[in-house]
Amino acid sequence: MLGLSIALIGAALGAAFGAIGSAKGVGMAGEAAAGVLAEKPELFGTVLILQALPGTQGFYGFIGAFLILLRLGILGGNFPELTIAQGLTVFAVSVPLIFGLFVSAIWQGKASVAALQMVAQRPQTTGQAIIIPALVETYAILSLITSIILLFFGVKL
Repeated sequence: MLGLSIALIGAALGAAFGAIGSAKGVGMAGEAAAGVLAEKPELFGTVLILQALPGTQGFYGFIGAFLILLRLGILGGNFPELTIAQGLTVFAVSVPLIFGLFVSAIWQGKASVAALQMVAQRPQTTGQAIIIPALVETYAILSLITSIILLFFGVKL
């Protein structure tokens, strides 16, 4: 039972740290968004996109945790007996989610704040501004893909 508990803790931390990072990133962008909208309410659509971008890591963490539960068979009602080594292996699958999603969400929030300042000064740069935080998204996606590859091709259960 200890092995399964370790695996589940990894899945939970992957989801939690993605959500925590997203909350921080979206919050930072929200503070900047409020300032922009106070001066230029017509930019709401652009501001909303830039604020929402750091929120995707929360979804990626949920997807990662869901896939871990699926791979373990828990969603089908099966609670497998895992050795401690197997539990630690599944926990290791969660490490890219835990760190990659948390860190990228915060940095994407910072990039969104900068992009919001750019749009506030020059609204015609909206397309360029959105690309700035979207580039950070690449690392969140790579973290999720790394965990998926490890889960389905690196873990022997």
